[in-house]
Amino acid sequence: MKKQLKLTLLSCLLSIPAITQAGPKDDIYRKGWIDFNKNGKMDIYEDPSAPIEERVKDLLSQMNMDEKTCQMATLYGSGRVLADALPTEKWKSEIWKDGIGNIDEEHNGLGKFGSEYAFPYAKHVKAIHDIQRWFVEETRLGIPVDFTNEGIRGVCHEKATFFPAQCGQGSTWNKELIARIGEVEAKEATALGYTNIYSPILDIAQDPRWGRAVECYGEDPYLVGQLGKQMIQSLQKHKLVATPKHFAVYSIPVGGRDGGTRTDPHVAPREMKTLYLEPFRKGIQEAGALGVMSSYNDYDGEPVSGSYHFLTEILRQQWGFKGYIVSDSEAVEFLHTKHRITPTEEEMAAQVVNAGLNIRTNFTSPKDLILPLRRAINEGKVSLHTLDQRVGEILRVKFMMGLFDNPYPGDDRRPETVVHNDAHKAVSMKAALESIVLLKNENQMLPLSKNFSKIAVIGPNGEEVKERTCR
Repeated sequence: MKKQLKLTLLSCLLSIPAITQAGPKDDIYRKGWIDFNKNGKMDIYEDPSAPIEERVKDLLSQMNMDEKTCQMATLYGSGRVLADALPTEKWKSEIWKDGIGNIDEEHNGLGKFGSEYAFPYAKHVKAIHDIQRWFVEETRLGIPVDFTNEGIRGVCHEKATFFPAQCGQGSTWNKELIARIGEVEAKEATALGYTNIYSPILDIAQDPRWGRAVECYGEDPYLVGQLGKQMIQSLQKHKLVATPKHFAVYSIPVGGRDGGTRTDPHVAPREMKTLYLEPFRKGIQEAGALGVMSSYNDYDGEPVSGSYHFLTEILRQQWGFKGYIVSDSEAVEFLHTKHRITPTEEEMAAQVVNAGLNIRTNFTSPKDLILPLRRAINEGKVSLHTLDQRVGEILRVKFMMGLFDNPYPGDDRRPETVVHNDAHKAVSMKAALESIVLLKNENQMLPLSKNFSKIAVIGPNGEEVKERTCR
């Protein structure tokens, strides 16, 4: 008994220097830099004046495989996958205890928390900062999170300024107006603490039966490319990342349907390049987009999200893409479950990473990619060199956007002066008015009689609204 007591006391005494050495978390915030790895000295990756490539190289050299693979997944927020509104003690035993690449749609008013952490704006920003603070202070290397969010008609937040759908924006043919919409979205996203916006949609819509045609600027690749370029440039002027989508050949599902038909788009190579890829080329080569979302369809029998040709040869080698690629929801899993070209999850993870994908996004736990990827690496299916390439591309963007110099963006003092202010509402109204398209029934151009008094409502709403009187 006495021997056991002595051992316990000795253990306690030995632990005291370690606790004292660690110090309070506030000690990591130094003048002009942050001690992310908590070692008491400024490493190269912590030095704001060091070249970005040197910072990336230094950080990679300190990361273990668990930390690297955690950077390659999204943690979906708003209670959908991330069940906790704020950090809890159990996060220390979750897969993201070693970090995470990004957190998507956190506290934007969707999901189980609703408005609780979306508004007031200052409460929202504080919640985002509390989550970021956990990753900076509680993980070994303190790598900040990239907070992503949708943004094709204004930043996706229930209290933000909304704009017409992209088809309405496209009908204005007004590049300056699209640039102003992008400016409003960038200012509000930044004020709310988001750092990466999934916008614009650069697909061309050529089949009106397709339900997502409303989300496209139009059917003409020149128009889509020009307007998309304005949006990307406006977003990235504010140190946000613009992530255009959906790359590539996504917008022609069989029969205009969406679910269950994302295979075998019948597009010839020249048509694919000149129509469906051209807006993305402009967005990357001319506007400098730092993000791309890969689509979940195939092309010529090869899933795009697992295609070295699309993700490396076209994006990086031909167009000089310098950012990171995130998958559309379930695009990675589809290699295994829909396209059925990979017999195991390990093969699935290996193919997308070797092809050039950086971060897997889906509405399931990030471990669904991280664990198979770790097994694939251990089995030699993904080389350590390739792993470092993919993780380095993610880190490079995080350094470029300034996350390591200021991991807590957002206006936590008076964000209400920015989000949905009168000036932004005026831009929204101007966009709404310019997006209206009227057709004049001249010389009976439209097959409608001037004398009809009623129209029938056919479809899902037919039971509730059998007919409406025309006025």
